[in-house]
Amino acid sequence: MARNKRTYRVVDGEQIEGTWRPIFIRNGTSYFLTDLLIFADGAINCWDWVDLDGLRQKLETGRVATHLEPGMQASAHHLASWRFDEPQMWVTAEELLGEVADEIDHLNDRPDSTDRCLQALDRYLQTRTEADRQLLRAAYLAVPEHVRHYALGDMDAKDWPLRMLCTAVGEHTTHDELVTEAMHLQAHEYFEEREKSAREWHDNRPADGPDQAQDPTVKLASVPGQWPTAPGIECLRNEYPTTVEIGGDTYASAVHAYWALATTDESVRTAIHHTAMAFSVERTVEQAPLRHDWPHLRLTAMHAILRAKFTQHPELADVLVATGDARIEYNISSAYWSGGAKGRNWLGRLLELVRAEIVAQRAGFVP
Repeated sequence: MARNKRTYRVVDGEQIEGTWRPIFIRNGTSYFLTDLLIFADGAINCWDWVDLDGLRQKLETGRVATHLEPGMQASAHHLASWRFDEPQMWVTAEELLGEVADEIDHLNDRPDSTDRCLQALDRYLQTRTEADRQLLRAAYLAVPEHVRHYALGDMDAKDWPLRMLCTAVGEHTTHDELVTEAMHLQAHEYFEEREKSAREWHDNRPADGPDQAQDPTVKLASVPGQWPTAPGIECLRNEYPTTVEIGGDTYASAVHAYWALATTDESVRTAIHHTAMAFSVERTVEQAPLRHDWPHLRLTAMHAILRAKFTQHPELADVLVATGDARIEYNISSAYWSGGAKGRNWLGRLLELVRAEIVAQRAGFVP
């Protein structure tokens, strides 16, 4: 699968996360080894821009090849060319399509087919009903066949206990194993031991945890066309029109405050005060002189601005606190402030820090 092979594209200033995996594309009498690009918004590039249905059509016509004919020429563009002698492909068209659908789910922090199978497994282990066993079987069969090996994350078992529970006694598994009552019992014992080990690990985990966020990532993707009346997640963006008082001055947004602190020109500061919309502020300061030490001060300045914004507006702080311990990924044209594949995500990280400070303040915690 394509996990951890990250890419992205930019659409209307918004960074769309993506990934890629190698494929063969048939063009006339030749196959070309190239990259299948998969993006979080469902767009897929295979020399053409398509969606999942479009990819299915490419697979059905053989344009995206999962079957290679002996004797046909192949090319890796300027790297190499060769002819197939005894070609073997490890994925079918349906398996590739399922893999791509999983990648889109993964890029959106949604459960993929394996995750959904494990959720169905948890339900069945709790209820032990035939109805939930059938749902578990359907969820397992929905996992692309070429990845139905390590859903349990156990390199030794290779999903054997899962296959046993998916299959009724007296029937054959997808691996043509005839299931017996003893096998079912052994599978249940496996999961009971697994649950016991999980409890022991939890009880013995380091006191300072958890290591990873428990809430799903919050992506501040782009400025909406119209700000909602009631503050939603969009209010976490710096462009959100709300006053920020800092340094004895009041600004129309965090963007206004940031650039006013950055410039050394009083006339520009005045112009910023008279600029209504946040997106127009950068235009106002394009040619303005900035502090010579601004690259070293900007992080502290932004922290102070965000702290002021959310402490001065409790209703906005409520939205920030409601994100729990989620990682906040900010999207902006600057790789310094923005998240994504190559960004440092300082705006997202500062929002997480201010969130922690607000939670501590509300709890009466003073280090």
